[in-house]
Amino acid sequence: MQDMSRAKRLAITLTVMVASSMYALDWTIAAVALPHMQGTFSATQDQISWVLTSYIVISAIMLPTTAWLAERIGRKELFMVSISGFTVSSALCGGAESLPAEIAYRLAQGGFGAFLIPLSQSILLDNYPPSQHAKAMAMWGVGIMLAPVVGPSLGGYLTHEYTWRWVYYINVPLGILSLVGGIVFLQKTVRNTARRGFDWLGFLALAIGVGALQTMLDRGERLDWFDSGEIIIEFSLMAIGLYVFAVQGLTAKHPMVNLRLFRDRNYAIGVIFVFLYGLLSLAPLVMLPPFLQSLQGYPITTIGVLMAPRGLGMMFAMILFGRLGDRIDSRIWVTMGFVLLGTSSFAMSGWNLEVSGWQISWTGWVQGMGAGFVIAPLGMLTFSTLDIRHRTEASSIWNLIRSVGSAMGLAIALAVLVRMSGTTRAGLSEFINPYNKALMSVDGAWLPNSGSGSLALVETEIARQAAMIGYLDVFLLSAIASVLVLPLIFLIKKPAQNANH
Repeated sequence: MQDMSRAKRLAITLTVMVASSMYALDWTIAAVALPHMQGTFSATQDQISWVLTSYIVISAIMLPTTAWLAERIGRKELFMVSISGFTVSSALCGGAESLPAEIAYRLAQGGFGAFLIPLSQSILLDNYPPSQHAKAMAMWGVGIMLAPVVGPSLGGYLTHEYTWRWVYYINVPLGILSLVGGIVFLQKTVRNTARRGFDWLGFLALAIGVGALQTMLDRGERLDWFDSGEIIIEFSLMAIGLYVFAVQGLTAKHPMVNLRLFRDRNYAIGVIFVFLYGLLSLAPLVMLPPFLQSLQGYPITTIGVLMAPRGLGMMFAMILFGRLGDRIDSRIWVTMGFVLLGTSSFAMSGWNLEVSGWQISWTGWVQGMGAGFVIAPLGMLTFSTLDIRHRTEASSIWNLIRSVGSAMGLAIALAVLVRMSGTTRAGLSEFINPYNKALMSVDGAWLPNSGSGSLALVETEIARQAAMIGYLDVFLLSAIASVLVLPLIFLIKKPAQNANH
């Protein structure tokens, strides 16, 4: 590792950045294209949502198999298979002519792509000396964190200018580029085919648990949660599946996921933090485009401009951490990150329907900086005290937990938005009557007894105000949660500066 040239190390970094960014991009790029897909496939809202859900579910299920597969076929070989499969399935997603075919190809895309993040992370850490891990994680973090940020805007542009199919076709040249880079620059690793067999019980338990969890989160709000028999069944399957998975991981001789890794305090606390980070980071990112489009009336191209400061803030934070990360305690970086996330969310909770572009931009910048200050140093802290032999396995668990946190955070945010908007709308409607003196003092076009046109105006404004309050509640909840997680940082041990891990 020490004899590797700087140029080759940079080439490896760019290769894994492109690959992992391509996978992360597809978490959000398809979101804005869903209405167009719905029309193409003549699907209902529930049916078309599985285009996103299937990708998330299969990714979470396949993530923990990364270490076992890397041992059996080699890390470079798995990386090549993952990129190839992801690229081909992306092209198939773009050419799908029916919803079942689209979902099947999305399952393949998520299944192949799931290996890219943990493999990229472990490849980078192995190809840089410990003294340069901060720099390596910062460069990698730029790609992995910027991709979901630009996803909605890029997806909207491609859908508007061309067709929704291009949100998938764009992966093809990126996939070919990273595949060539992997073939040329990545070194082969030693295979270990005799170490352990495949843990089918653990795999099936995880598949059932995570699949049931994601389905419950996806459908819970529409089915009124535990008032629905379906949600109760899914919750039961989730609990049983995850319980069996946990028992298997702690007691089996060769489990698919070695949960004994959680005996390492830094790793255990780091996993908790990355779950909370996922809980807090994805929801504002996914919810902001519809907020700007439906309540503010911005076109999709302007939304991309307004969301750009978040990406720029994240890039600035990553560059700053890359330069100073080895000089300042990583725990301080993580603390600053969550403080900035909370600050931006609190500022957003004070918005109104006349919020300016400047307010949207500067809060996005701060939010991006917070995300950048969290993810790279958190990765260093989490893996700093683990044996290098467990790095790929530990990284797969870490990213699995982040995925589950992101899914739960988005589901909670949407539930709060729908519930609070509905409650507020009902409350505001009570004041719309001919006896409300405040209402009678406004322009006559708004009076309840001025005809159907007036009622339509009032109804539209009530819906806008109620939705706005729902968004503000989500932002405030995110701000509070960002502050409440901070005491956990004191439980993380400071890693040795020159630890050989």
